[in-house]
Amino acid sequence: MELSVNIPALLFPAISLIMLAYTNRFLALSNRVRALHDKYQKEQDRLVIFRQIKNLKYRIKLIQRMQTYGVASLLLSLLSMFFIFIQYQAIAKFIFAVSLLTFTVSILVSLLEIRLSTKAIELELSDMEGLEDPTVLEYLRKRFERDEK
Repeated sequence: MELSVNIPALLFPAISLIMLAYTNRFLALSNRVRALHDKYQKEQDRLVIFRQIKNLKYRIKLIQRMQTYGVASLLLSLLSMFFIFIQYQAIAKFIFAVSLLTFTVSILVSLLEIRLSTKAIELELSDMEGLEDPTVLEYLRKRFERDEK
């Protein structure tokens, strides 16, 4: 099967959109870290804020990795197109396959970051009574126990 220039080019819009989403997440996290840092300087109860900042720092590192793999995928797609253009199909196919793998890694790291963002929200709400375990099953269990009484 011959690899045409159109196939790697199909990744361009997807990679561009995902990179935009990653950048927006990074900017939002950066602003949140700054706000929490200011709050940390003023507050007496710093443990929850410290944990939030620690979580955000790790998430920022994950976003950096997501962006790195996304950019690598884009560059490898371009390189694949170059090898298609100079008619080195075997090399082009291999590089395109690596491009797909790096894009997949970027999305998997993104999934991990999304899971951590959920934990960060749980941590933020942990000081509010009744929100310790936000799972639906736990909520239903508590409600069922309350209704039985």
